[in-house]
Amino acid sequence: MSWNLTRRRWMRQLNSKYIFDRFPLLHAIIFIIEMAILARLTSRFNQYYNERPVLTMMVTNAVLGGVADTVAQSITAVRERALRKYPPGQGPNPRDDPVAYEIHELDRKNPLLEQELIPESRDLPPPFDFERLVRFMAYGFCMAPLQFKWFGFLERCFPITKKSAYMPALKRVAFDQLIFAPFGLVCFFTAMTLAEGGGMRGVKDKMRDMYVPTLKANYILWPAVQVINFRLMPVSLQLPFVSTVGIAWTAYLSLTNAAEDVQQTTTRPASGSPNIRLA
Repeated sequence: MSWNLTRRRWMRQLNSKYIFDRFPLLHAIIFIIEMAILARLTSRFNQYYNERPVLTMMVTNAVLGGVADTVAQSITAVRERALRKYPPGQGPNPRDDPVAYEIHELDRKNPLLEQELIPESRDLPPPFDFERLVRFMAYGFCMAPLQFKWFGFLERCFPITKKSAYMPALKRVAFDQLIFAPFGLVCFFTAMTLAEGGGMRGVKDKMRDMYVPTLKANYILWPAVQVINFRLMPVSLQLPFVSTVGIAWTAYLSLTNAAEDVQQTTTRPASGSPNIRLA
């Protein structure tokens, strides 16, 4: 019991500390740890890949998923802390807090979603959500073998040679975006909602509200990325390349998933309804 109380006290203190009164200290510490692990993986990636390719991809995907969710949680904390400094309805000042202002403007101008990715809140910034971090890392870990097999399948079906490079790459992109991308989003929203305890009804609600806007966002980013990936990257680097570019994409998915959770909790009756934090 004493250990739990001590741990909670330390976590509460860490969550209340900010660097330059803007950036959450705990989020920064976790991000630095993740980047150190990622640097270690990068330095010996070829060795690990030659020995155990699938496991290497799984671990790399998990770490990159953790980095992306940490970035998403940090963005939320920075913006919500900044909003508490201003009257209701007034956003951050670009002179006083340019980072929070840019986050606010990007969210406000997002054409793909009706609601904001980071709903305005006058409450204290949410604490770091370790359960959410574990969910994202576990999802990346479990999806990596499937992605690995998929990229191998595309390589066998559409081999790229010196004489024929551009058209096979385009065919890979077409197959990837028309088959795997829609399927991957279904897996993501289903896995995350079930892991959060939302049940099949929660899955249906999230698919109804978030699937099409997120798929549109996917088609804005990923076709160009996959052309570069399939045209220039060797098979051993295709999944790491996608996962690295996908840090921003996974952060977007994290914010999208959490924003929908917040919207659902605010529309439920107050009694007995679980509070899923946007953190």
